[in-house]
Amino acid sequence: MNEAHEIAGAVVLCPVCLVPSPDPFMKIGAQHYWKCSVCEARFLDPAQHPAPEEERRQYALHENDPDDPRYRNFLAKLVEPLAACLPEPSQGLDYGCGPGPALAEMMRERGHDMSIYDPFFFPGEEALSRSYDFIACTEVAEHFHYPAKEFDRLHDLLRPGGWLGIMTSFQTADDCFANWHYRKDPTHVVFYREETFQTIAAWRGWSCHFPAPNVCLMRKAFHSFGKSSPISR
Repeated sequence: MNEAHEIAGAVVLCPVCLVPSPDPFMKIGAQHYWKCSVCEARFLDPAQHPAPEEERRQYALHENDPDDPRYRNFLAKLVEPLAACLPEPSQGLDYGCGPGPALAEMMRERGHDMSIYDPFFFPGEEALSRSYDFIACTEVAEHFHYPAKEFDRLHDLLRPGGWLGIMTSFQTADDCFANWHYRKDPTHVVFYREETFQTIAAWRGWSCHFPAPNVCLMRKAFHSFGKSSPISR
C-alpha cells in the first residue's frame, strides 16, 4: 500500500463516493486532509474526526434562535427556493436541526407539516421511520462523518419526486483552504464543491441544481432505480 494513501495502517476511502485511494491534499498542523479526484470533495482524515462529546460541546455554542431575524435571513437562502418547489401542504424533515430548529418553524409558517431530527438534540428514531416530500439540511452536511451512508439514508427517506435541500459553504479555492474559517471549525470534516453534489446526485439518479451560493437542491427521481457508486457499499 502506498504510504500516501494510508495513515496508521488504515486504508483511506473517499467518505462521499467511496472511491479508494484519494490524493493527499494538505497537512495543517497535525491534521491530514485528502481530496477525491472523482467527486472533488476535500476531507479530514477519518482517524482524526472529533469525538461525539466534543461535537456536542461545539454544537451547544451555536446560537440558532428561531426568533432571530438575522438567522432567519440566513436560512431563507435555502427556505425560499426549496419552498418554491413544493405544493402546500407537504411533509418535510429538518435533518440535523440542532438545538433550535428554526428552519422547521419557517417551513411550518409556509403551510408545511414538519418533523425534526438531530442525533444530539432530537434523537427520536420515529422521525426516521417515515417518508417525506422534502428534507432540509442546513449547515449539516459538513459534519457528516460518513456522507455516503447519510445520503443513502436521505435517499431512502424521500418519497419519489421528493426534494433534498442542502446548505453548506462550498469549498472553491485550494490556496485559501488552510486559513478558511469554515475549515477551522473542529466539527467540520468534509467540504463539498458543486462537482461533489453533482456526483452525489448522479449516482442516485437525482437531478441537481444550485439556486443560490452555497445552496444545492436535489430531486429524487419519480421512478427510482436504487443507489449506485463505483464500488459496493
